[in-house]
Amino acid sequence: MEWMLMPYQRYFDFSGRSRRKEYWMFVLLSVIVSMISLALMFAGGLQGEMADGSAPGATFWLGVAILSIWGLGSIIPSIAVQVRRFHDQDRSGWMILLGFIPYVGGLIVLVFMCLEGTRGANRYGADPKDPSGASVFA
Repeated sequence: MEWMLMPYQRYFDFSGRSRRKEYWMFVLLSVIVSMISLALMFAGGLQGEMADGSAPGATFWLGVAILSIWGLGSIIPSIAVQVRRFHDQDRSGWMILLGFIPYVGGLIVLVFMCLEGTRGANRYGADPKDPSGASVFA
């Protein structure tokens, strides 16, 4: 759970590096919250349809509220953790803009998020896997 919440602890921190584990655990938490919200929305929508078909139930609006608050609260941390992932690979954080290329941009960013970071320190900071910089076989 610590890895899932780390981007929120570093809410507006666009400097430094982040491990793949931090990024993917944050994505997993986002998917879990989204699925729960969508399940609530689906359950509330069915409830409204079963009654008289006029309006969705309160559960639907609870799901909408949770999803909206979560989405708005997660915009900045999701951008920041992606920038730090690019920094871990010794690339500029501006590469996040590749996601705006139609059709293939999201795929390109996905591939970069899956790549391992550079070993040792780079221009963006110390290695998050080995912050002391100690080498076992030096």
